[in-house]
Amino acid sequence: MAKRQDITLSELQIALMRVLWRRGETSTADVATELAAERGLKHTTIATLLTRLEKRGVVAQRREGRQLFYSALVGEAQVRRSMVADLIGALFDGDARELVAHLVEESEIAPGDIAKVRKRLARGVRNDQ
Repeated sequence: MAKRQDITLSELQIALMRVLWRRGETSTADVATELAAERGLKHTTIATLLTRLEKRGVVAQRREGRQLFYSALVGEAQVRRSMVADLIGALFDGDARELVAHLVEESEIAPGDIAKVRKRLARGVRNDQ
């Protein structure tokens, strides 16, 4: 996996990465086929996105003859962690509690979910000790 870095991806880049996370090393053509079915994207668009992600160090590229294969260098959890940290920093002055308060106030967290959050927090506290 790539070293810890700030990784912000667009919604389309995340969709592309999900193909790589699910399939592992995959050809440009296979990624294009899957995303064409889901989103109507052309092969050239996918090839450009993959090239840009490779230049950023998010994916690795391997050539076999004339065909290019790509694999993820960052995991989904790493991307999620980075993007949530950016969101918290930009919208909540770095205070994760404010994000949770916002979700509760906007009814994005159902009452049953709060018990799950408490259990997860308790596990996290124990793991940090």
